[in-house]
Amino acid sequence: MATIDYYFSTLSPYAYLAGTRLEAAAARQNVQINYKPMDIVALYGSTGGTPPKERHVSRQEYRLIELQRQAKKNGLAINLHPAHWPTNAAPSSYAIIAAQSAGGGDLGALVHGLMQAVWVEERDIAQDEVIKSCLQSAGFDPALADSGLLAGAERYARNLEDALKAGVFGAPFYITEDGARFWGQDRIEDLEQHLAG
Repeated sequence: MATIDYYFSTLSPYAYLAGTRLEAAAARQNVQINYKPMDIVALYGSTGGTPPKERHVSRQEYRLIELQRQAKKNGLAINLHPAHWPTNAAPSSYAIIAAQSAGGGDLGALVHGLMQAVWVEERDIAQDEVIKSCLQSAGFDPALADSGLLAGAERYARNLEDALKAGVFGAPFYITEDGARFWGQDRIEDLEQHLAG
């Protein structure tokens, strides 16, 4: 089965705005998704990007306008000023890595659920109870939040290294098995067309 490497941060509003469209496209094209949560701040530091709060005010203002437009376009609720953003993305990322290894649940639902917790539900995804709730809602054992922390930390660091080697500079970022790169939630249709040939 063909694969897509999906690089993202659980803090990315644009990854949140992708909803489950990537999963739907992958199902239609019979493609497996390799979920690769990564440290977006470290990625910016290595690729010349600037964190949102350090950008010029005109860029900050336009970012909020665009987030609102894209949320409306995709039928998603969004809080432009969430109470727990930014927060520590590592614990939620470790949980995704553990869930991907364990199997048995809906990984796309877990990823989207964690991002929805940030951008809609005003919950802190650095907190154990939030992570466990998202794991359970997606059909995974909540105890995954407590297991495999070392393996999760190693994989999280390796995902960043892989991202840099692959030319990733933002999130969400999709790379197909043949090396085609697509950046942004607004490129999922282009990604699917590529997969379809």
